[in-house]
Order: sequence, then structure tokens, then C-alpha cells
Amino acid sequence: QVQLVESGGGSVQAGGSLRLSCKYYAERYSRSCMTWFRQAPEKKREAVAAIWTGDDSTYYDDSVKGRFTISQDVAKRTVYLQMNSLKTEDTALYYCANDLTWPCLSDPSSYTHWGQGTQVTVSS
Repeated sequence: QVQLVESGGGSVQAGGSLRLSCKYYAERYSRSCMTWFRQAPEKKREAVAAIWTGDDSTYYDDSVKGRFTISQDVAKRTVYLQMNSLKTEDTALYYCANDLTWPCLSDPSSYTHWGQGTQVTVSS
């Protein structure tokens, strides 16, 4: 059984930075898609960044390219989302999700395991 635990959310002013962490708990750290999603009030859940843990291949939504960076620390079984130049429209509940299949899809229904979410609030 896979358990994902996010941390690192908070409140920041526009232009600031935050780093989210997603710790992966399971018997093995398998090659898989680790994807960060976000959901703002009354909006659909959307994928913002993904990493294939087997070779560090990454995907970014156009809205975060150049500002967000996804990475992993295999020894710590943790995936990070470094968020720079934050905008008010980045405000959302951020989730990490995991699935064993490639490619990493942007459809939330493709993901088997989810964390509980961490809130990011960006003020102007």
C-alpha cells in the first residue's frame, strides 16, 4: 500500500517562493509517475508538474513553466515542487499523486494514490 504525505504549503506574497514536499511511504520506491495537482475553489483539479521517478523525465503545465521545478530525492523517497515567482492565481490546494503507468497523465482519474493536500495561498 502506498501512502503520500505532503507538506510545505503556506501563505506568501506574490513574487515569493515555496517548496512543497511529498513523502512516499511504501515497501519499495517503485518507478512511477509522481504528479503534483492543484485545485482552486470551484475549479477542476489540474496537473501542474510530473516526474517519472525511473529517469527524472518531467512534465510542466504551461501555466507554471519557468517558475516551478519538480525534482526527487530517491534516498529520502521524496518529491519536491519548488515554486518561484508565485502569482495569486497559484492559490489552491496542492496534492501529490502516484501511479505506476507511463506516460504521466494529466487526468486525475488515472491516479491510484493521493496525498491529503497542502494549502498554498498567494496574496497580492
